[in-house]
Amino acid sequence: MESEKTIIDKIKEKNIKQKPRWQFVMRKMIIWSMYIICVLIGAISFSIILFSIQQIDFSLVSHMSHSGLEFFLGLLPFFWIIGLLIFLVMGILAFQRSERGYKFTWFRLMCLTTACSILIGTLFFIAGGSQKLETAFASRVNYYESVQQKKMRIWMQPEEGFLSGTIEKVRGDTIKLIDFNNKKWDIDYSDAFIAPILSLENGEQVKLVGHINQENSFYAKEVRPWGGMKNQKKRMGKRKQ
Repeated sequence: MESEKTIIDKIKEKNIKQKPRWQFVMRKMIIWSMYIICVLIGAISFSIILFSIQQIDFSLVSHMSHSGLEFFLGLLPFFWIIGLLIFLVMGILAFQRSERGYKFTWFRLMCLTTACSILIGTLFFIAGGSQKLETAFASRVNYYESVQQKKMRIWMQPEEGFLSGTIEKVRGDTIKLIDFNNKKWDIDYSDAFIAPILSLENGEQVKLVGHINQENSFYAKEVRPWGGMKNQKKRMGKRKQ
């Protein structure tokens, strides 16, 4: 009884008042909202990372005069990788402050949060949202180099054996190509490997592996679709409909 009386006296002495229930409810909502937002932003970052990896034609890495790792790193969106890591950590910190956060270790929270972001991000990527979002982001944010811009920078090195652009005309074993710098090329593809899924026709965007013959002339050893096999299959499907 004395201990209870002591506690009551201290409460009165320090004028401690009970907090209203709505403050606890509001705190809980804010914490969970922060966690969900962090997971979703992490998911978006992961989906754009998947999109950038999809744009890498791994079958051509062996043709690179530089290391395959350098080529791979050249297309990775480090902005989104850093964003993914930051929001995963923020999500974990937010969850730790929830009423159940003390029950989870840091490692368990990391696995849970990462799994949520990966799952949602993969679904977003499959639905095609990552490419649209990345394109919209690139058009609105200055100094941001999009995945497509990175890809063009790598595939616009004719002196290194890599050329890309849009087919203007196909005539026999020759292609009239306008590259992404609006320069016109005569492409000899008489002995080239042509990706089976690719249809050589006007307006088709392609990437070439080969070498320069002379000014504005390029000998192609391989001709592949610019957007990758997955995107090309979608385009073929639309044409058939």
